[in-house]
Amino acid sequence: MNTSSRRTTTFTTPQRKTTSMCQHQPPCPSADSTDREAAHLVAHHPEQGWSLLCNGVLLFEDTGELLPNGQVIAPHRARATAAA
Repeated sequence: MNTSSRRTTTFTTPQRKTTSMCQHQPPCPSADSTDREAAHLVAHHPEQGWSLLCNGVLLFEDTGELLPNGQVIAPHRARATAAA
């Protein structure tokens, strides 16, 4: 077989465009802001353990998050305090 006639195919994945789904006034916090979890729910699937916020953030029931840019935010559950 003649190796010079082989073709190499490269597949590229287009970058995901981040568009705000928020139509609220005032607008919800962006996915980059520290209060991003205050955004309105767009979809809620408790049977699957996740919710989609209007700023594009996937919020998981364990309090972990997946931001629209692909960044993962580790779960940050509040610590239980002992009652006195």
